[in-house]
Amino acid sequence: MTAHTAEGAYARPVDLNLLHTFLAVYRSGSFTAAAHVLGLSQPTVTTQIQALERQQRRELFERLPRGVAPTPVAHELADRLAGPLDALVAAAGQDPAPGGRARPVHLAGPAEMLCMRALPALAPLVADGVRLRVTTGLTDPLLDELRAGRHDLAIATVRPRGRSLAAVPLADEEFVLVAAPEWAERLGARVAAEGPAPLHAVPLVTYAEDLPIARRYWRHVFGRRLSCAAALTVPDLRGVLSAVTAGAGYTVLPRYLCQDRLADGALVPLYEPEDPPLNTAYLVQRPGTADNPHVERVREVLLREGRGW
Repeated sequence: MTAHTAEGAYARPVDLNLLHTFLAVYRSGSFTAAAHVLGLSQPTVTTQIQALERQQRRELFERLPRGVAPTPVAHELADRLAGPLDALVAAAGQDPAPGGRARPVHLAGPAEMLCMRALPALAPLVADGVRLRVTTGLTDPLLDELRAGRHDLAIATVRPRGRSLAAVPLADEEFVLVAAPEWAERLGARVAAEGPAPLHAVPLVTYAEDLPIARRYWRHVFGRRLSCAAALTVPDLRGVLSAVTAGAGYTVLPRYLCQDRLADGALVPLYEPEDPPLNTAYLVQRPGTADNPHVERVREVLLREGRGW
């Protein structure tokens, strides 16, 4: 493969290893993260990038206190290289796993959606020989780890910023305001008639102190700011579901998580707006995973099944 300089003149042939390292740094945002992805030492990655910069006669990355930032020349080079180089890696059919098996697929995302939706959908693949390694957590840290090469795919509750990650819509979450029947009986139809004021006397259960889901519901449905504090916080929506079902108070949950409890009457919707708030979940893929065919199998199943979530 021959690279062009910024002026369009042909440079002498460049080692494909240097270009592969360049893409890893470009996509992960740091020499250290790229070294992790490539299985190289950080000094080796630094040396290879310096060699490529000498050949290009241009600086490709601005060195920052934490990581690197691509220069305009790097953006141009990555745009021209990414497709052909990824295709070349896929065509080579490299499989570094022992015994000829594809490497495990590293999947990350919110614990609730992974456990309630993704893992049941992926169970047939596991039975068919696909190996999965699952990590749960909040979207922003997981996307940082995805860029650094720790995961192959991630389910994100927001679309990632930047051009280094490819994201496609996976599923829409509908949010529901719910409580146990005893609270619903006390409130009656007051929320529909009076708005959220009657809820001030009921304990609020949520998964974080900043009340992200409840605040969004209040803005979208009631058109006002949520001013009350949580009575109970649990850093897992399944724990929130359990506490509210047992009568701790009220909460806002994704419908997929509480639909069984709504169906059997253990939870009751306190208000059902004509336009409930929705949040789109995205399936995000780290570039450069084409050499593991099982990543694409997992991706296809999630996108197909996600339409019904």
